[in-house]
Amino acid sequence: MTSQNSYVLVLLILFGCSTYTGLGQDPAYIMTVNGKLSVHKMGKTLVHEHIITNFNGTKNPNQPIEDEEKAINLILPHLKYLKNLGYSTLFECTPSYIGKNVRLLQRLSELSGIHMVTNTGYYAAVNKKYLPESVYAESAGSLAEKWYKEWDDGIANTGIRPGFIKLGVGEGELDQVEQKIVKAGMILSSKTGMAIAVHTGGGTSIRSQASLARKHNFDLNKLIWVHAQNGTDLERLEMANQGIWISLDGVSGNRIEEYLEMILALRQQSLLSRLLLSHDDGWAIDHYQGNLELNLFGNENDKPYSTISEVLIPKLFELGFTKKEIDLIMVDNPKKAFRL
Repeated sequence: MTSQNSYVLVLLILFGCSTYTGLGQDPAYIMTVNGKLSVHKMGKTLVHEHIITNFNGTKNPNQPIEDEEKAINLILPHLKYLKNLGYSTLFECTPSYIGKNVRLLQRLSELSGIHMVTNTGYYAAVNKKYLPESVYAESAGSLAEKWYKEWDDGIANTGIRPGFIKLGVGEGELDQVEQKIVKAGMILSSKTGMAIAVHTGGGTSIRSQASLARKHNFDLNKLIWVHAQNGTDLERLEMANQGIWISLDGVSGNRIEEYLEMILALRQQSLLSRLLLSHDDGWAIDHYQGNLELNLFGNENDKPYSTISEVLIPKLFELGFTKKEIDLIMVDNPKKAFRL
């Protein structure tokens, strides 16, 4: 430490500042289920995956699981495999009322060594099947306050805080309810710095979101177009040029050529710096004849979380992509998209 740094450290101690990060060190972090993590420790990251899901819907935003130890034994091998592929961080995108269980995520994170990030927000896609009835009577402001409480105090009295906002909308222009939850997300994001990842049907919907964001002077750099693979190249280029993150998060074994073409189109326009990649893999946790089992999504992937590393990236290298470009997509971009 230089003499100047030593002098600053002494001043910090004398004036009661308990945290010293060093001169010039980036203070940016993400909020994991185990607390703050420096963005420099994120490493190789998957930004849209699932670990605990219940497509029947639940009455609770945070789903209890009867046999938690059995669930851990079933799930942990998949996470250890992910760790062996070189990943360090996973963003768990299961929304409230579709099976989210943050305490179990915390245990799985500790056992696997994978940093995990959970979310807050509501999911209005699938004809609003997973929305609580109370949402219709609430304002955008009251929803934002409810979600802020999860950021401030933790989810479901666990003390575990969300690290991003997960919303879901249908296709077409945002309807009144969708506008309300997206506006609530923008209020919360502006207050906390959390990014908003919006499950989106297609280009018309993301344009509607962008219009709403501009109306409220919201920073488009905090908006992630989830399922951008459902749009067109022109729509993806348009949104990326406006600062919105393009998340191609359904990478699967039977659609590799499509994803290669989408990635190449962004590269040709020097927009790899706006690209996020993931599989949208995972499973539902079901009870069958008294036994707990994982019902894998499938997604034409032989193993969950594997196709990007084992198939897509090797093909990108064959097309002339450099390691620097791959690291930009898998390491640097997630840091920038989700940093707090």
